[in-house]
Amino acid sequence: MKKLLVSFSLLLLLATGCKKESDATNESGNLASNDGLDRTSLPIKEPDAPTYDELDVRDAKPPKPFKADAPKGAPNVLVILIDDMGFGMPSAFGGPVNMPTAEKLAATGLRYNRFHTTGLCSPSRIALLTGRNHHSNNMGTIAETATAYPGNSGLRPQNITPLAEILKLNGYNTAQFGKCHETAAWEISESGPFDRWPTGAGFEKFYGFMGAETNQWYPGLYDGTTRIDPPKDPNYHLMPDLANHAIDYIKAQKALTPDKPFFIYFAPGATHTPHHVPKEWIAKYKGKFDMGWDKMREQTLERQKKLGLVPQNTKLAAKHPDIKDWDKLTDVEKKVYARQMEIYAAFGEYADYYIGKVYEALEEMNIADNTIVYYILGDNGDSPEGGLGGGSELAFLNGSPTTVQEYYKDLDLQGSPFSVPHYSAAWAVAGDAPFAWTKEIAANFGGTRNGMIVHWPKGIKEKGGLRTQFTHVIDIAPTVLEASGLPQPKTVNGIQQHPIEGTSMVYSFNDAKAKEKHDTQYFELTGSRAIYHDGWVAAALHKVPWDFGKPVALKDDVWQLYNTNEDFSESTDLSKKYPEKLKELQDLFMSEAKKYHVLPIDDRSFERLNAKIAGRPDLMAGRTSLTLYNGAPGMVENAFINVKNTSFTITANVDKSNTANGVIICQGGRFGGWSLYVKNGKPIFHYNWLGKERFTIASKEAIPAGNAVIKLKFDYSGGGLGKSGIATIFINDKQVGQGNVAKTHPVIFCTDETADVGRDDATPVTEDYKAWDNKFTGQLKKVTIDLQAKEDSKQSI
Repeated sequence: MKKLLVSFSLLLLLATGCKKESDATNESGNLASNDGLDRTSLPIKEPDAPTYDELDVRDAKPPKPFKADAPKGAPNVLVILIDDMGFGMPSAFGGPVNMPTAEKLAATGLRYNRFHTTGLCSPSRIALLTGRNHHSNNMGTIAETATAYPGNSGLRPQNITPLAEILKLNGYNTAQFGKCHETAAWEISESGPFDRWPTGAGFEKFYGFMGAETNQWYPGLYDGTTRIDPPKDPNYHLMPDLANHAIDYIKAQKALTPDKPFFIYFAPGATHTPHHVPKEWIAKYKGKFDMGWDKMREQTLERQKKLGLVPQNTKLAAKHPDIKDWDKLTDVEKKVYARQMEIYAAFGEYADYYIGKVYEALEEMNIADNTIVYYILGDNGDSPEGGLGGGSELAFLNGSPTTVQEYYKDLDLQGSPFSVPHYSAAWAVAGDAPFAWTKEIAANFGGTRNGMIVHWPKGIKEKGGLRTQFTHVIDIAPTVLEASGLPQPKTVNGIQQHPIEGTSMVYSFNDAKAKEKHDTQYFELTGSRAIYHDGWVAAALHKVPWDFGKPVALKDDVWQLYNTNEDFSESTDLSKKYPEKLKELQDLFMSEAKKYHVLPIDDRSFERLNAKIAGRPDLMAGRTSLTLYNGAPGMVENAFINVKNTSFTITANVDKSNTANGVIICQGGRFGGWSLYVKNGKPIFHYNWLGKERFTIASKEAIPAGNAVIKLKFDYSGGGLGKSGIATIFINDKQVGQGNVAKTHPVIFCTDETADVGRDDATPVTEDYKAWDNKFTGQLKKVTIDLQAKEDSKQSI
């Protein structure tokens, strides 16, 4: 009888695939949850509490504790996202930037040479974190330029739950380190709301910065939703700080819950401008780019062919005529531009080194084998946002790009805390080899194709393999879910979910020749647009990223056609040869654009920085006055009253200030902004124009003892954007100083610094006081900013 029972049990096991219920796998050989829990409706419903007849607890039996654990054996997940790095930059994809960690993971994992992003930061990141297209997430472009239209409102809809939240509700621990650029700009303040911050979007832990970029030496850090100061270490740099926090988190999490998987999103902000890196790392690249950007493109393509990353018939796509030939540059230009690329390359290697430290922690803890590591080498192509000359992005955005002479004057300071370096758009084109274009261009793979590595020893058999299937950033979320044995939820918190739009890549992990499953994909960014279908691409460039002139009307765009099955680099336009194919793809684009809320297309640029023109919410909408109090946390520009291109008055009520020092109120930092401060009891107003020119107006008299009112009146001259103004200082209504500010910021004060009350966070607006040591030592009761009624709102950005 026992033998019969054993035989019956054996037959039952064979009939069910010899899998224990808790270890069941799906048809792809990956985990499939079969624990009786309904994971399609989240959070997983706990059982009803039983009732008891027993009077005495000693006579009763307790119910089994309810736990929504992850499926047994579910892998850890580490998603690493490099910022602003093109396909042809990292050494793992044939580029000149030495990245040994990426090479190590590629050698024991898989490279994907047809992986795509959206072409821009916020859109790529939210698509990665949700598995839906960027317009479905209402993130048609960066968060700071949201509009009132669906597809561009900047607010992730309730029916799209991020991957982190899904994993958390299925028994994962979740953490994000580094950059968050998925939150609406007007929601980044003490008033929130916080449901679209990382900790409101599924991450239990967040340590990093909010927005597009940050100063690597003086970052604007948050722990959760709380603004914090970085350590006061003279050698501080954000990159090792982020790595150390990630390592500490992993060690603590595994020490306490070794069987509980984690999902970590590590997005350090490197290699986005400003390119800040210790000088000893820059020295490693001295002279390595003296050959110039033209030769760099050629050498990169040659290496890519040797590595088998591109077909042998691949040609360099023609560069834009605005990109000068290297051999026609002056000696000074060559020195400046070579230095720019040395700094960028050093930044890339520096970031990779500390990413390596995070991975080494996994190896040391013996958890690397069952950790899926996605190493995504760029959220878009290389950045052209330094303009053709490079230098300060802030200066470029304000219409006064850094000149070669300005950069050359400070050549040895570049990369240091006294710089905000970017490189020439020509290096961006070179770093996107073999393609023609860059970040911001959705119509070309130079903007949207990025090197990507997947490493998972337990789930991927081949070591050092290459995958050529078309894949997209929206494919990562469904891949993680499938590999973890988790279904896509149908409802979350009672809200019916919009279906995931990406395609799991698991099918390709152990089959290099598998037919690609993601065969259609639209691309669109502010008018630049394309459609991919079965290897063919139709594209309309629409605008040149470094040219702020008005583009042609959308209806008048000229389209190109490429057969990327035979033309890897999109070097040969076939639109004239196959007009019917072009028309077919154009119609397909319009169909996809309607489906995913791409329409109506908005190709405006600077206008969209103005919340009123763009139609998005504005924390300061309709207000002409703002009163603040001492110690208010730093306020980003989109959460602060707009004093650009207008007259305004600052009124500060102080006490015990006759011998005081320190900042009353300021906005911006070392590379642009203004500050009203006190030195030796005397008020001073300093206007820092893009870090290039400075205007200081000082009081002739000290503040009297006791209560006093300090007033700064700024009379804007008008007549356009970025014009001059007269600054006048008053103490108790008595004029004590006056001077001319010959130039002002027309568009933006800062991309990463804040407005501060009672001190100047991060870099100082003026070198008249020190960073982190500039708190107002008197008593600051309140500060009020009043905009003047005569403001010409049509001029205000």
